[in-house]
Parts: sequence; C-alpha cells; structure tokens
Amino acid sequence: MSLPRQLRNESDYDQLPDDVAVSATIADIEEKRGFSSYYVFVIEVKTKGGGRYMIFRRYRQFYNLHGKLEERYGVGSKNSLFTYTLPILPGKVYVGAKREIAESRITILNTYMKKLLSLPVWFLMDEDVRLFFYQSPFDSEQTPLGLRRLRPRTRRVKSISPQEPGFDRMSAPRAEALFDFTGSSKLELSFKKGDVIYLLSKVNKNWFEGAVQDTTGIFPCAFVNVIKDLPQEEDTVNWLRCYYHGDNFSSIRDISVEEDLSSTPLFQDLMELLRRELGCDDIALNYRDAEGDLIRLISDEDVELMVLQCKDRPVFPKHTFPWKLHVTQQDNYTVYNTSPTRYAIPTQAEKGP
Repeated sequence: MSLPRQLRNESDYDQLPDDVAVSATIADIEEKRGFSSYYVFVIEVKTKGGGRYMIFRRYRQFYNLHGKLEERYGVGSKNSLFTYTLPILPGKVYVGAKREIAESRITILNTYMKKLLSLPVWFLMDEDVRLFFYQSPFDSEQTPLGLRRLRPRTRRVKSISPQEPGFDRMSAPRAEALFDFTGSSKLELSFKKGDVIYLLSKVNKNWFEGAVQDTTGIFPCAFVNVIKDLPQEEDTVNWLRCYYHGDNFSSIRDISVEEDLSSTPLFQDLMELLRRELGCDDIALNYRDAEGDLIRLISDEDVELMVLQCKDRPVFPKHTFPWKLHVTQQDNYTVYNTSPTRYAIPTQAEKGP
C-alpha cells in the first residue's frame, strides 16, 4: 500500500512535534581523526518549532540509514503497511582521495535530505529518521572548525544592556573593540573602535559571538581586546585507554579519538590505530571480560561483543571509552587463562556467555 500525498498537507504538518527536523543543509566538511581518519558532514538542521542546531554525520551513517529505510518502507517491502519510493542515495566509493570524495557528495546529499524530509508525516516520525537528525550530546560538544559555507549559530537576546537591572558589568565576559568592524552579512556584528562587546560564545579560534546593545552576531577575535574571557570550556576530546604489556614492562597510554563514546570501531581500524601509536606491527588486541580474563580480538564481531559487554561500566576517567584495550605481543599466549598446551586463543564463544 502506498501513500501518494506528500507531507506538506497543512493539517498533517501541524501534527508534527516541534522537535522534528523539517530541513537540513550541509554547511561544511571536516576531517576527523577517530579510530581512522575520515570526513564528516557538518549539517545545519531546522526543526518545525524553529530550533536550529548542528549535527555531524559520516557518509556511512547516511548509507546505513538508507538501508534501514529501504528494508522497511521501500517499494516491495513487506515489513510495513506503508511503502514509498525513497530518494536515491549513491553507493560507497572505495578508491580516491577522501576529501575530494566528500566534497563531491555535498550537492547530492543536500538533495537527498531535502527529498527525505519532504516525505509524509508518518515517515518523518520513524525512529531512525528522528535519531539521524537529532542532536546527540556528542554533536552538541563539537565546534565547527571553519566558516567556509558555514552559517554560524547566532541568537537574539532580549537585552544585554549595562543599564538593565541586575546586570553585573564587571562579571560579564566582555571585550573592547580595537578597530572599527563592518559586518559583510546580517550574521556578522558591526561595531566601532572603543565599543564594549559582551561575549556570548566562541565559535572557533578565530571568531566570537557577542552583543552590542540589542544586536548580536559574530566577529573576528583579532578586532578586539578581551577584558574578561568566557569561562573555560571543558575539554570534549574523548580518550581510548590502552594497557601495553611488553616483555618486561607494562605501561598505560591514553589516545585521543574524535569519536562518540557510544561508537563501535572496526577491528582493522583499531589495529591500524594502535600500530601507528605504538610504532610496532606484531601486536594483539585484547580486553578483559567480567571474570578478569583477557580475550583476544580477531574480528569486527569480537569488537561489537566487547563494546556490548562494557557499555554499562562506569566511564573513568571522564571522557574515556568504557572499554579498555590490552595490547600484547602477537605470539605471546601466556597471558591467557588457558592451558599452555592449547594453541587456540580463547574467544567469547569458547568461554560462553
């Protein structure tokens, strides 16, 4: 059964919750150094209620979402009462420079998201669609690195006038303009030399967001002298803790990883990351199970099981993945809780649930 009518029936549209995404546009791409080097699309999302925020998505997240939707709602699917002809998403590209591939996908993905968010109301309420366009805690902690194609976040404030009752001029983050600055768009804040600008946020290392009287916008950091800086933002880099067990020593290494703490890496990406960080190839990756025994990782399925078993463990130190890696020599089997005569490496299947 198919539904021929589109979303923009006004009565249907009014039924949507205010936090449902109704438009999304790629503002930029950024390189991330997670378990492997990759590019993310910086996407500006607008909701029905007028909200606006940034999300960061890899192409494989688009690909995985599309696969689920095709299986659930694609023409010929028997998994739903409703079916629909979904927009076309190009397949994965395995050869070529990563940046050029990401750049070439911007227009296509913008068209894909526009068509996706123009589908009927019941489609927009799908859990996977809503989660894809939802701003996760990881998204909210990220700061776009560049302003190329990026429309930085700005907001109106009722008043930030020093004359307002209760406004403490001495404690507010603020800066003094060193030069005149004339904004080139409505997003940029214009001011004169000597103006006091009250700081609202730091967009990136080169731009502030601030207010002069009742006007807000962004402006270059180089044009002002900061009198009182914004509160120091908490470090949002996540860390992978590794225990390296050598022949006669053990050490701890924390590796910075630009990935969500809930993400699941690929086995090969983990191997390449640890080989690069430790500077040696003949290593094996392991984790400790609930009984304290070392379990060797040899596949993506093993990594998924490790993440699943460790997901409820307390995160300590803060911003550290709940699972920890134990790195041993590839040919060292004495670290495992098994008979020396057995050459097989214990896996979770052998140990049981």
